[in-house]
Amino acid sequence: MKHAIPQRYAIPHRYSTRPGLYFTEDGGADAVVRSETADQVWLCVYEAVDQPTAFFNDAIRIFDDSTTPFIQEIHEHAVCTRIIESMYVRETIFRMEGPNYGLWYVHLPKAWDGMRYAYRVDGAWDPAKGLRFNPYKLLLDPYGKGIDGAMQLCPAAFSYECEIGDDGRVHGSAFGAMSTVDALGNMPVSVAIDDRDETKHDADPVHPHVPWSKTVLYELHVKGFTANAPWLPKELRGTYAGLAHPTTLAYLQGLGVTSIELLPIQAKQDELFLQERGRHNYWGYSTLGYFAPEPSYATAAAQQAGARAVRDEVIDMVRALHEAGFEVIMDVVYNHTCEGGVEGPTVCWRGLDAISYYRRQRGNIGRLEDTTGCGNTFDFTNTHVVTFAVDSLRYWAKRIGIDGFRFDLGVSLARLDGEFTKHHPFLYALRSDLLLGNLKLIMEPWDLGPQGWRTGGFGMPFSEWNDRFRDATRRFWLTDTQPGVPAGSGVGMQEMATRLCGSADLFATEPGRGCVSSINYVACHDGFTITDLTRYAVKHNEANGENNNDGSNVNHSVNFGVEGPSSDPAVIRRREQAVMNMLGTLMLSLGTPMMLAGDEFGNTQHGNNNAYAQDNDITWLDWDWLYQTRKTLQMHRLETVSRLIAMRKSLDLYHHEEFFTRLTQLGLFKPSSRVQWYLPDGTTPMDSDWFNPAVRSFAMRLVSQGESRDETDVLIVINGVDEDRPFRLPRDCDWKCTWSSAMAIGRWPAVGGVRGIGSAGANDSNWTMSVTPKDQISEVVRSVQATLAAQSKLDLLGAKVEHADVLFENGTDNHDRVSRWSASRSAGANTADAGIVDAAAGGAVANGPAGAGAVQTGTGAAGATAAAARTVSASPAGPQDATQDATQDATAATAEADTGAAPDGTAAAEPQAPSDDRWFVPALSISVMCKTQ
Repeated sequence: MKHAIPQRYAIPHRYSTRPGLYFTEDGGADAVVRSETADQVWLCVYEAVDQPTAFFNDAIRIFDDSTTPFIQEIHEHAVCTRIIESMYVRETIFRMEGPNYGLWYVHLPKAWDGMRYAYRVDGAWDPAKGLRFNPYKLLLDPYGKGIDGAMQLCPAAFSYECEIGDDGRVHGSAFGAMSTVDALGNMPVSVAIDDRDETKHDADPVHPHVPWSKTVLYELHVKGFTANAPWLPKELRGTYAGLAHPTTLAYLQGLGVTSIELLPIQAKQDELFLQERGRHNYWGYSTLGYFAPEPSYATAAAQQAGARAVRDEVIDMVRALHEAGFEVIMDVVYNHTCEGGVEGPTVCWRGLDAISYYRRQRGNIGRLEDTTGCGNTFDFTNTHVVTFAVDSLRYWAKRIGIDGFRFDLGVSLARLDGEFTKHHPFLYALRSDLLLGNLKLIMEPWDLGPQGWRTGGFGMPFSEWNDRFRDATRRFWLTDTQPGVPAGSGVGMQEMATRLCGSADLFATEPGRGCVSSINYVACHDGFTITDLTRYAVKHNEANGENNNDGSNVNHSVNFGVEGPSSDPAVIRRREQAVMNMLGTLMLSLGTPMMLAGDEFGNTQHGNNNAYAQDNDITWLDWDWLYQTRKTLQMHRLETVSRLIAMRKSLDLYHHEEFFTRLTQLGLFKPSSRVQWYLPDGTTPMDSDWFNPAVRSFAMRLVSQGESRDETDVLIVINGVDEDRPFRLPRDCDWKCTWSSAMAIGRWPAVGGVRGIGSAGANDSNWTMSVTPKDQISEVVRSVQATLAAQSKLDLLGAKVEHADVLFENGTDNHDRVSRWSASRSAGANTADAGIVDAAAGGAVANGPAGAGAVQTGTGAAGATAAAARTVSASPAGPQDATQDATQDATAATAEADTGAAPDGTAAAEPQAPSDDRWFVPALSISVMCKTQ
């Protein structure tokens, strides 16, 4: 006989329209969960056995040795309880009322912060029709704000009968009999958090609200960024608190980025195939809870204190980032869940209502549609799935303080009847929401379904990752520069000009949509780091345990003759300049740039381009270089990159959101008053030049409109051939070079000939040598250097450390190049015409004797940047000093470059300039010229 639910457990005062657990003024809580096709739903509350239960008076106790089956007893009693002695836990089970418009309800007379709970659901077992209800399985609350425990790989985790073999694999049929193994003790449970405190937002700092036009995104992994950070106490490494540490924030400020894009921090669970292999999902694209943060990224103290403490640490991290001036963008995964295909475990959605939550194959509804490559796909044609996602996003934005979201495999979220449409209800819901519609919303514009590549197709207000920019930049500066590439087969001026101008061919889809919709990037978490793009021609994913079959085979990467690290200075220089060419293109293109954490100092994953399961030193950033005694390669790159970012932020012409130019229907650029184009000889490109891939040297002028007193013309000069090349710059004004990718290897564009920069500045001591015992950072420096010394990694003791001086050409280097003008002048050629080469025609590289012609030492902006380290004043923050000094010294460095002054203040020898004042631009480089006032 089924007993009625006591009145005190009913919800007389209201019916909630949203699922979740809501604390009420009577000291209890309303529990609401959605299941449109279940026969019965129960709420289960878990308490310690040695504490009085809050539900003693109404609960009927049931026993494990009862002759009545467990499932029958919980059907009969409105409230029942049982004690599981082996787990030292009491489970009180409340039968819920429903369904009312698909929702089930129960009111708890008592509820408390930190209460552990879950759901059980009964219904039809018909796997062939997609019905997999099983009351023996514990189900998380989809709206639960905290999670406790983790899944154990055992038969209890699966709704069908199965066994775990000696090989660690699951053996059984997902279409077989229903499992009767109780999941209690082997699965995670939800944790209630009371959010009724009306003062909870009083301490929130003002959000930075960085305009799109001034945004520089920085993609990082919370754990990987600080797991090896030597400036942190061990208990903070790899945690939310570690990212919020003052020294960590100071480093990010010194770099100059504005918005931190975090890889997923929602609670995660390893996919079944990883659990079977004893591996873990490091990236986190396998969501377990859409309202709960990932507990493993919290400090051990917070984890021990419980779900609220874990969430508080996340909130404190976001607040600290806001106070430091950073936006926080969160990578979210609403396209699939951690449950995987039908063979996967049952943790939440599959057990609640698999028919409603997941897309199904049209010809076989027992199987799931999979456009994600992860076994399942959320059904965003279901209104309640859309509502669930929007509720989750609003929670993270309002309660946690997140400033924006990046949607993984966004195309899967916008499919109606299997076809993508930018008019999808979910996209409209995001646009029209008063909170979400004003945040930064970024789409990954592809999935694995039919016609899944949709770059540019989402429309306003969404920005999108631009894979066309990524591939064009890699090809232009890497693969197209290699020997043996057929002439005219690569990326030419037309493609590069389009990407430099914000990719109007992809994103100018509607009035008002501007270039900031293009998220430009060269490297991200998925693929090679930017350093590995120049070290490895092929992937090396052997550590992933999949016989190197995983990961993309199309990377547009090169190794410059040596697969992997090299000690050859010539190889090191070519790689470093190639990296700076790509980063320069990234920061000097219209649109929104995004960097991968670690690319600013040369982080490597040792050729692994799919390190999703590498929760170790392969993916954790290595910071040993930061504490060496002399300036390392990594420090030199960090200084160069930070100056590049500072320069972009200082140029008002990059603070516009609109497109400066658009394409005609024939693919040609429409005339524009904002952008002008030049070939090296100073002429305007003809139609034939635009479509000639052999044209790899050109200049783009961004013209100021007088809208701002500080706005000035900018000239981006690209020399895409492997020889120094003369350029006739526009003669309506004077120009000064403010940054060049060639400075990474000690070269600098100049009138009359390329300048060489000596390695004297690169030999400077590192910032650590300026630290005194009075500085707060001194103890950290002493400790870190002692550890490095014990590991034979400290350069002061003769360890093999690559110092920055290897990047600078010196008088004995056979790889020195001199400008064609200098070589021809020494041979007595006509200086008026020497070096003017048609951009479409390749020429032989002119090599001269070491130190000849225009190659000088000790001058230029790179020398000034390197010299800045000599005067680094130690501060309590420590490691950020080098990047801040590089930024603050940009003006002085530019002045030195223009005057030819050496770092020590002496005048440098100048090559005699030709009469037409041509600028000579280093081979394979991108440079910035600014109009002088």
